[in-house]
Amino acid sequence: MNSVYSRLAPRTLRGRLSLVALTTATLLMVILTVAFNTVIRHRLQHQADDELHTRAAAVATTIDTSGPTVRVLETSNDQLLDTNVWIYTGTRLLERPPSTTAHSTLARAADSLARRGGTHCLTAEEPDPARLCSLPVSGGRSTAMVVTALDLAPYRNSAATLLWASLCLDAVMLACTYLLTRLAVGRALRPVGAMTDRATQWSADASEESFGAVRRPAELTRLGASLDALLDRIRAVLRHEQQLTGELSHELRTPLSRIIAELDWWQARPRSAAETEATHEVIADAARSMRSICDTLLNDAREGTTTAPGTAEILPALHRLAARLQAPAQVTIDVRGDGVPLQAGVQAALLERIVSPLLANAVRYATSHVTITASREFGGVRIDVGDDGPGVPESFAAQLFQPGRRADPDDGHGGAGLGLPLARRLARSVGGDVTYDPAHKPGARFTVTLPAG
Repeated sequence: MNSVYSRLAPRTLRGRLSLVALTTATLLMVILTVAFNTVIRHRLQHQADDELHTRAAAVATTIDTSGPTVRVLETSNDQLLDTNVWIYTGTRLLERPPSTTAHSTLARAADSLARRGGTHCLTAEEPDPARLCSLPVSGGRSTAMVVTALDLAPYRNSAATLLWASLCLDAVMLACTYLLTRLAVGRALRPVGAMTDRATQWSADASEESFGAVRRPAELTRLGASLDALLDRIRAVLRHEQQLTGELSHELRTPLSRIIAELDWWQARPRSAAETEATHEVIADAARSMRSICDTLLNDAREGTTTAPGTAEILPALHRLAARLQAPAQVTIDVRGDGVPLQAGVQAALLERIVSPLLANAVRYATSHVTITASREFGGVRIDVGDDGPGVPESFAAQLFQPGRRADPDDGHGGAGLGLPLARRLARSVGGDVTYDPAHKPGARFTVTLPAG
């Protein structure tokens, strides 16, 4: 049954709303039509009874009941008054209409009313529909009963005419209701169609427009606000996906370069077993670094924040980072732990991911020397990475941590401008931060703050 309904139901919202309006209007019209015609039938029957009572009262004026017997007086309107009139004294018939017989249906109905006595009415359906009413006549030593009959055909014809007229009017009203509902719903849904077309266009063009820019009815305004919020979330997801792709590309470039360089060096000429083993170790270390990078970035992307607990010793991590860099500049590492190993409250892989872009930038731009200083401060640890290079232009300092931005893309150094934003984002995800110190001269210095281990 449901499958049949689903096949027959309109597929468009306008068609369904129009069908609902038509169904509702049909039920209302049926109820009103039945009620109207019922009232009309009762009203016509009441009029017929009034007519019969009036005629019976007129006939009663021609009956004399003052004597011991009932006498019917002769009048000038006898022929008109005798039409469909029966006069009884008790149950004995005194006069009947000339056009009827003693055994006709009307005669039997009149006899039934006379035997019941009092004022009553009934309807006889055969051979033709007729209405009969009785009226007792008294006032002397005798009583009489007048029964009058009236043909119901004109009344029923009037009722039938009214019924057909009301059905025709209902059909016209339903057709108008359906057409007007379709027009009204279509006009109301026109902004929804326009919003759909705009959404399709925006999805194809990657537009940053929103639905809230156009004034609409209150319901569509709320819908537009919800769609704008959804679009904002989708755009944020897409930006995050692009950022993650760029960060993975940026971070994986260094270990891939190490693998390629080692393979090129190993293939250049025959190598000894020790040299081959050293190459294998470098490649394995680069592969482990790539796995660590993927795990760190993908976990951060899945969880939104890196909350996995861990503790990392800072000095070994910094030495590992410095050893991986083929640095022309001298790298000096100074860890001030007052005799106690300095630890950060993050995983070692995450610590390396945060410091690695800063150290890579310092080595890339340093003239001769890079300094890494780690120390304990109130509530955490601090790592400063500085170089003696040209530094950061003052005009570019405000854009340092914006993804994809570089002070001079044609400076001959590689990079996509993603390292610093990645380092700051990862540090902030664990309650730390990465900042730039514009007062450091010469060169540039970046400071990493992290929770203490």
